[in-house]
Amino acid sequence: MEFIIEYGMFFAKAVTIVVAIVIVIGAVTSSGNRGKKVGKKGEIKVTHLNEHIEDMRDTLRHNILDKENLKLIEKDQKKNEKAQKKEIKAQLKKEKEKEKEKEIDVVKESVEPAAENETTVERKKRVFVLNFNGDIKAEEVASLREEITAVLSLAEPKDEVVLRLESPGGMVHAYGLASSQLLRIRNAKIPLTICVDKVAASGGYMMACIADKLVAAPFAIIGSIGVLVQLPNFHRILKKHDVDYEIISAGEFKRTLTTFGEITQKGKDKVQEDVETIHDIFKNWVKDHRPSVDIDKISTGETWIGMQAKEKNMVDEIRTSDECIVTSCESADVYEVEYEIRQSIQDKLGSLLEGTVDKVFSNWFNKSSSDKYQ
Repeated sequence: MEFIIEYGMFFAKAVTIVVAIVIVIGAVTSSGNRGKKVGKKGEIKVTHLNEHIEDMRDTLRHNILDKENLKLIEKDQKKNEKAQKKEIKAQLKKEKEKEKEKEIDVVKESVEPAAENETTVERKKRVFVLNFNGDIKAEEVASLREEITAVLSLAEPKDEVVLRLESPGGMVHAYGLASSQLLRIRNAKIPLTICVDKVAASGGYMMACIADKLVAAPFAIIGSIGVLVQLPNFHRILKKHDVDYEIISAGEFKRTLTTFGEITQKGKDKVQEDVETIHDIFKNWVKDHRPSVDIDKISTGETWIGMQAKEKNMVDEIRTSDECIVTSCESADVYEVEYEIRQSIQDKLGSLLEGTVDKVFSNWFNKSSSDKYQ
């Protein structure tokens, strides 16, 4: 018991010291940044996933295979690379010959001026991989909108966007904005594939249903097409202790249900009406983007695992995002695009402190659990 008390006191002191350091550094940084111009919000980070997968494969080969097998594999690789270069050179030669013919045929050039803009070499398809890990406020939409803007500046209809989506849902307006960002890809006529490995529920499914192709892992959680409003009410506690709570507003329904005000039947009816209206809009949204579903059967607020969702036409394929990406790497150049928002020193220190505290409590909880079941 004494050990636990001493450890608690030590932990409290350590946290106090860390918080004090963060406050001091934050104050110094804040005063140092006064008057300075604000730089870029963030920057785009691009990872060529083909190279990433090849690097992992090569590492395994060098650690597992013997020298003779490695030499044979490297020989085949060089042979394939040489054949590809030869094919590109032949294609370039043909294109140059075509250009010469166009220069000679002046009449044809005047009739068909658009031919000048044709690309000289047929490039490989590009697949752009984005990630969205949603919370209740859909805060990652700040990065998603920048990533989509960057991709749309380069992508063509022959390319593809793959979004790895994970979200249990959240605020209607926040996920409405996130869904609208994905519509920009559809409106640009670029194929959109959305992969769900764990969960796309409520607002998450509002986003997912926009996909040209929706892929889910076998045990991913899909659905929850419903709307929920909940809040605690302390009016009776305030009344019991003779505490008045006043709301001054203009407009009959400016306030309906509040945390401290009295709940009236009229207010409840209005909120119920609003919830049902939003639910109808949600249902129509899903039906418009996935016309094959029986919307009345799937809009009950229930969730299904991936295999069940496939039977109800809520998803198109049962696969993991890893399978989709590795398959794409066989025939296309695949790039993961991430927009990293710049953080101030205060934000970084705050995140570090939060992560440290979470880790300490997580380790303590895991140790307690393991001791309990030994």
